[in-house]
Amino acid sequence: MNFPPPQFPPPSATPPPPKNRVQFKSNWRSSNPYTASNALIAANLGLFVWGYILDAMNSATVNGITKFQFDMGLAREFLNAGEWYRLISSGFLHFGLIHVGMNMFLLFQLSRMLEPTLGSLKFTLVYFASLLGGAAGALVASPNALTGGASGAVFGMMAATVVGMRQRGVNPLQTGIGLTFVINIGLTLAIPNISVGGHFGGAIAGAACGVFVLAPAHWRLPKWTEYMMPIVIGAIATIIAVTPSL
Repeated sequence: MNFPPPQFPPPSATPPPPKNRVQFKSNWRSSNPYTASNALIAANLGLFVWGYILDAMNSATVNGITKFQFDMGLAREFLNAGEWYRLISSGFLHFGLIHVGMNMFLLFQLSRMLEPTLGSLKFTLVYFASLLGGAAGALVASPNALTGGASGAVFGMMAATVVGMRQRGVNPLQTGIGLTFVINIGLTLAIPNISVGGHFGGAIAGAACGVFVLAPAHWRLPKWTEYMMPIVIGAIATIIAVTPSL
């Protein structure tokens, strides 16, 4: 009796998946490491354009403030009326093309450094903790002024990066990010009508987040602190913001 020659490997009842399907899954998993930052930039730019459209439809202003700016901006009187949403909405309000352009340019640069390192979730947590820190700082320093902008969040991301570098033994002043941070602090103090409290509040919150999310491996901090501490810092900033006596 003749037997068929052996086959290596033996035939399988289930054929292997098509190569193009495997390739598609691989590409999808590594397609975009900047999901969070791209979404934040798109939201800021989209709301800026939307605000211009609404203002063109209703050009009335009060003391130079448009209705869209009034509805989105942050001030103590609005929080006292229970409009806590302004802690977030004010972070997506910009007063002019230069304002939004500078903030989004810095956010784009910072995200290319930070988001692949942190991952999109931690990047988002640090961003909003810094945004809330900026809102709290603005309310403490200038509670009656209408403030807005992503500057607090951007300052927080810069401060987190600086802290992370220091924790790894890198001198931030010998890098582009350190010089950019110092220049922006100088501009904050030198140029009028800039929310000093908003910038410094965001920087403090971001620096505090950076201690945990960019902690060196040899510190051996529990993994959960990288996610929980930005939430805690954002919650503290919110409490400060909504407490009228502070």
